[in-house]
Amino acid sequence: MQARQLPAARGWSWISEGFAIFRRNPPFVTFLVFSYWFLLAAINVFPLIGQAIASLVMPALSVSVANGCRAIEGGSPAAFELLLSGFRRNLRSLVRLGAIYLLVTLAVFGASFLVDDGRLLNAMNKGPEALMEALKQPGSFASLQVMLVLFTPVVMAFWFAPLLAAWAGMPAGKSLFFSFFACLRNWKAFMIYGAGIMMISAVLPGVVLGVLSSIVGGGVGVLSIVIVLALIFVFLPTLFASFYVSARDIFVELGTAGQNDDRTG
Repeated sequence: MQARQLPAARGWSWISEGFAIFRRNPPFVTFLVFSYWFLLAAINVFPLIGQAIASLVMPALSVSVANGCRAIEGGSPAAFELLLSGFRRNLRSLVRLGAIYLLVTLAVFGASFLVDDGRLLNAMNKGPEALMEALKQPGSFASLQVMLVLFTPVVMAFWFAPLLAAWAGMPAGKSLFFSFFACLRNWKAFMIYGAGIMMISAVLPGVVLGVLSSIVGGGVGVLSIVIVLALIFVFLPTLFASFYVSARDIFVELGTAGQNDDRTG
């Protein structure tokens, strides 16, 4: 399994090609993404044990979404059974990835807790306003910086790991290793990718609302709702599809490996 080193411009292509997958079958991609979030939310309803189980099954559910995106791109029929297809291949490694993610996340939260006695973590559970207020307190901004610094290599290690485990049959540790260094080799593309996500999800909507507000006054409530709905029902599914695109772009073998097994296991 070879991780390609791509030019920076490919980061934007992941978003545009993700949208192309969404556009080929918007209802099905949206169904997969919303089912992913609904299942995780339903599991998280149960205190403590629910959060642990959600972490364990999250890698397999993310593979299910990628299976659907790959089926659409390959011209295969979109079948609802793909929703649970991520549980059919190398499940042991996927569960191990979930367990590792849970432990690492707890470790990062623990480091953040030591910096500001848990003020930031408590504020994160209370909403955006509480979070902004907490960041004004001594130590909380430093706590946020600690979380960002520690989570960055975690995200890099887990970005491709579920697909490498499910589609390439890698054990958990090896998939984390390959994922981390694949992201490191393509940091320029990921910078453009992140900038594109920020532009589409935050900067552009803010500019549009700001300009229209200066022209028509405060009557932009309907437009605000339209933008939010577009982000939820168009950009969010596109974003999930772009995760798959980045994987099969850097690891070419993932674009074709095991396609016939997505339904049969």
